[in-house]
Amino acid sequence: MDTIVAVATPPGRSAIGMIRISGPQAVRILGSLVRDEEFHPEPNRIVLKDILLTGSDETLDSSLVSYFKAPHSFTGEEMIEISCHGSPVILRQLLDQIQKLGARLAGPGEFTLRACRNGKLNLSQAEAIRDLINARTSAAAQQATRQLKGELSTALQKCKEELIQAIVKLESALEFVEDDLPQVQINETVGQLSRVVVRIKEMAGTFATGHLLREGVRVALVGRPNVGKSSVFNRLVRFDRAIVTELPGTTRDSLVELISLQGIPVSLTDTAGMREAGDRIEAIGIERTQQAMADADLVVVVVDGSSALLPEDEVVLDQARRSKHLVAVNKTDLPLSTRIDNQLGAESSVVHLSALTGEGLDDLSAAILKSFASVDSATVGLMITDSRHYDLLRRAESSLEGSLLLLKQNASEELVLVGLHNALKFIGEITGETTTEDILGQIFSTFCIGK
Repeated sequence: MDTIVAVATPPGRSAIGMIRISGPQAVRILGSLVRDEEFHPEPNRIVLKDILLTGSDETLDSSLVSYFKAPHSFTGEEMIEISCHGSPVILRQLLDQIQKLGARLAGPGEFTLRACRNGKLNLSQAEAIRDLINARTSAAAQQATRQLKGELSTALQKCKEELIQAIVKLESALEFVEDDLPQVQINETVGQLSRVVVRIKEMAGTFATGHLLREGVRVALVGRPNVGKSSVFNRLVRFDRAIVTELPGTTRDSLVELISLQGIPVSLTDTAGMREAGDRIEAIGIERTQQAMADADLVVVVVDGSSALLPEDEVVLDQARRSKHLVAVNKTDLPLSTRIDNQLGAESSVVHLSALTGEGLDDLSAAILKSFASVDSATVGLMITDSRHYDLLRRAESSLEGSLLLLKQNASEELVLVGLHNALKFIGEITGETTTEDILGQIFSTFCIGK
């Protein structure tokens, strides 16, 4: 196994920059960097040492050095962490010196991949590290932490144990029993496999909400000019991000901000008002509004509740009805038009609010989330957030249900076992026990370098 190195902190200037080295040559490389014959690093102890430039006695930087002795390290290998000042110049020079001393640059996620191969983590825990780093809300971070602690692995282990028991029973009957299995044992096995199917269905069922924590949703606020889109936008992002005036067409371009609604990351877009363009700049803004509508997971059509719907409103509503949408009737602080609700029709979900006073804003947030998730992310346990895990759970569920049906029809053990072995393989792919090298390469390519 070769020795790898990478910068483990983000690009740019910072107070501290960390470089990681992992592999059999890590301690030797550190000795060459500090050139102190009396220095013998002790495991799990931080020491301040001068890092010297190659070919001279000049100090590159004074750094904190940590040594983690195999197998008691993150990767399970000999591992060194050097915390120096976070100047890109210093980090670049130090990285170059370490490469000249025999280490190579690590690929994306290679430290975590080595931890996985050396039994320090299983694959689902390794993926949780990536999700924890990429988490955009506290709820997403909480779910990643639960998975990192092994909650998903533990839940799957219980399913595997019952599945293996059923397989052993059927394999034994196939090898040693000349007659068919007694009906009592068939009923016991059916009950055992049914419990596994229920558990897997429950886990897969959390994906509807879980993937939102990881991926987030895109919401576009659209409407004709001067209905209050930017005011609603500012209320939702909680600061005056968009310019608001009484002049129609103030917003000429799309603005995007990331917000969190009950732990769900929402990419919120404020758009230019839709009408017949008065000039080239406004035409470009309206084109971007059209694109934002096409890209959005949910379109929120903002209308002025103090007046009847205008032809421009009808044009926007007609376009929005082609996709998932809801209608926000703004300006409830003013006398509402008695005609507007009748004009909207029953096919649209409608929320009334006032961007001026904030009344109804919680209803709008709830309506946005209701369009995607039926579970409050703050009150549920472990959720499936990764589409790979979800796909494998559904495959395992399908294989198990097929075997259950065959078992109930008194089919031969050979036929029943095919589906059970497939289900066991799919579950094993989640934790990495049966995952191929090609798939591992694809998964770890999504990690950042240095992790």
